[in-house]
Amino acid sequence: MNPHVHITYRHVVAGIVMFPFAYFLERKKRPKLTFALFLEIFVLSILGVSLTLNMYFVSLRYTSPTFLAALVNTIASLTFIIAVVFRLEVVNLRNPRGIAKVIGTFVSLVGVTTMTLYKGPAVKILGPPLVQIQGKSPIHENWLKGSILIVASCLTWSILYIMQAFTLKRYPAPLSLTTWMSFVGAAQSAVFTVIVNHKPASWKMGFNIDFWATLYAGVVCSGLIIFIQLWCTEVKGPVFVTMFNPLSTLLVALLGYFVLGERLYMGSILGGAIVIIGLYLVLWGKDRDQEAQIGTAELPYLAYDHKNDTKAHKILSVGREAPPSEP
Repeated sequence: MNPHVHITYRHVVAGIVMFPFAYFLERKKRPKLTFALFLEIFVLSILGVSLTLNMYFVSLRYTSPTFLAALVNTIASLTFIIAVVFRLEVVNLRNPRGIAKVIGTFVSLVGVTTMTLYKGPAVKILGPPLVQIQGKSPIHENWLKGSILIVASCLTWSILYIMQAFTLKRYPAPLSLTTWMSFVGAAQSAVFTVIVNHKPASWKMGFNIDFWATLYAGVVCSGLIIFIQLWCTEVKGPVFVTMFNPLSTLLVALLGYFVLGERLYMGSILGGAIVIIGLYLVLWGKDRDQEAQIGTAELPYLAYDHKNDTKAHKILSVGREAPPSEP
């Protein structure tokens, strides 16, 4: 199935599935959609759907699922850097927490560079794959071209997370925002697909693995997961959301190796391990930062309570020491 057609169909499915939930559950709290907000959603759809995903799927032709899953981990580091620039994240280099976040970001980028420039020997396949993929799509044809595309995709994804944090402040309706992004992104992707692919037969889809893959990707990946990410971004911030991307690396590597018979290379394994170490250093630093912020926020309250307790104690002491009044 043409990947550009797949992107279009999956977001149409996501929009249809999410629309009733957005309409009824956010009916009262959904703000009015202005032209400025619609322009923001239009840009978010470009960054989150039409541009990013099309570059992502094209890069899959030239590399491998494991390599893509490993490089996607850089989204957390890139998001962290952009968040610092826009003052959504605070870094104090005099504090171990701030140093851990900076070192973790640097270590993660070293791991990405290792995966990109060092392929290494292949790991021996233990047996025949459980699923045989048939097709004429070239794989591992141009490693450098695929790397450039996926890095560009990660950069636009990182900008997307930052923009979502700002948009959610003006449009605090994650379900509605997910629905709008799905429909607008599907329209953008459809226009792009028509431009690059002039074959009407590419739009045909039978009741086979293409149908089930599109249905799953639409409902789960472009619907449910995007809504959960928006909700977490609103509650915890964009950097926190991206910190869990390394888990996909392990799952994709295991599934690709055992199920699809994909070759694993030492460069991907070594670089992926370095990336995960760096990212969880950032996660540790951010978690300690949140604890410090909570503690700082509680200090004025504790001081206020201590002041009131002191006043109450003085009043009681004066009351006890005061002589009884004469009749």
